Amino acid sequence: MSIARYEMLIDGAWVGASDGGTFESINPATGAVWAVMPEATAADVDRAVRAADAALQGAWGQMTPTARGKCLRRLGDLMAAKSEDLGRVETTDTGKMFKETAWQATYIAEYFHFYAGAADKVHGDTLPIDKPDMFVFTDREPIGVVAAVIPWNSQMFLTAVKVGPALAAGNTMVLKASEMASAPLLEFGKLIAEAGIPDGVVNIVTGGGEPCGKALTTHPLVAKIAFTGGPNAARHIVRNSAENFAEVSLELGGKSPFIVFDDANIESAVNGSVAGIFGATGQSCVAGSRLYLHEDIADEFLERMVGIASNIVIGDPQAEATEMGPLCTQGQMDHIERQVARALEQGGKVLHGGKRLAGEGLYFEPTIIDCPRQDMEIVDTELFGPVLSVQRFRTEDEVVALANDTKHGLAAGIFTRDSARSVRMSKRVKAGIVWVNTYRAISPIAEFGGMKTSGYGREAGMQAVYSYTRPKTVWMNLSDDPIANPFKMR
Repeated sequence: MSIARYEMLIDGAWVGASDGGTFESINPATGAVWAVMPEATAADVDRAVRAADAALQGAWGQMTPTARGKCLRRLGDLMAAKSEDLGRVETTDTGKMFKETAWQATYIAEYFHFYAGAADKVHGDTLPIDKPDMFVFTDREPIGVVAAVIPWNSQMFLTAVKVGPALAAGNTMVLKASEMASAPLLEFGKLIAEAGIPDGVVNIVTGGGEPCGKALTTHPLVAKIAFTGGPNAARHIVRNSAENFAEVSLELGGKSPFIVFDDANIESAVNGSVAGIFGATGQSCVAGSRLYLHEDIADEFLERMVGIASNIVIGDPQAEATEMGPLCTQGQMDHIERQVARALEQGGKVLHGGKRLAGEGLYFEPTIIDCPRQDMEIVDTELFGPVLSVQRFRTEDEVVALANDTKHGLAAGIFTRDSARSVRMSKRVKAGIVWVNTYRAISPIAEFGGMKTSGYGREAGMQAVYSYTRPKTVWMNLSDDPIANPFKMR
């Protein structure tokens, strides 16, 4: 198979690294190199940021909000039209199921359409000020150049929830693609000019944390950093922002509790849990990787779940019949194997799976581990793979304590037919997103984000547009009388 060669998008031009540096991208389904990417230097990043700053002062900055909205609508239309092409590349580069990547690219067009409509709905307020003859109002201005750091999983979605609101608010951007799988973001970049977005408004660089990521997040012209990734990398981002005082939003990892009460619809809850942990091969920040089952239904639930897990079709993510594809990186595989081994040492029991599949590619079995204790390492360690930790509970208070006994706080699932309990639980569980009798539902209308080490700030929804603006307060003296002598107090 021929190897694809990609370039970065800087100031409307497709370019290689200034020093000719490159790195390889691996197809996780085969383990073979399939593409080569530029390894951006600090000079390349500087050029991209300066292009974004120039675009902010130029045509894009002079464009009306309605005109910006039309660009975003065209961008959404292009994504929908080219969803299969985008999906094929994302599947090749990340190992995600083509059925999912193509569907996501189609649905994610709705995010750009939503923000197209939001672009001319951003407004300030007039203030009923307590000073006579004063007219005071607020305006909202673009925050400036945005550095968006995009992870390899769900790239089109995590790009849309940053690019959509940032451009709607009138900002310009430099996107850093994940060094694990950069191709989907670069393919997305090919749609920018076609959508009528001027050169320099969206720039895309590729490379690792050093020097590419650090040069971007410390750049003095960067006004906001939008980061999705892990807590360790986020700590570097926060430290880097001390160099430029950029605002920061963080959407980090999770170890989400999936709670099933004895009155739940068992079939629905089982299907929800399977989707929550084995969908996308568990490579989701909101994966429902901690399953808490009421004692009275635990055995029946697990019997059904093991039955489904044992029949999941694992294989080529491009194939229509495949239901679960490979992991994206060797690092994930190594991490998961260590954690599963550690769980067995600590008394865990594998109910299904637990092993890497033989042969080429990074395939790991859908795995269910019965965990007798909350303090087992695997219970609060994000694996980013198809591994489920299971525990039992008796009372509502008990499961609330278990669910909240974590450093994470991104998402939670609650299955119960008791409406009063569902409201109580949604208030008591410490998570930024709570799904009741469903799981992993998303919409451009609904904001999301985490708490604790799962980050801060929110993405999606109308509020996201405002987070990419700065309010300006304007005071106007309406009186014709001269301002009083400041040294003569009345």
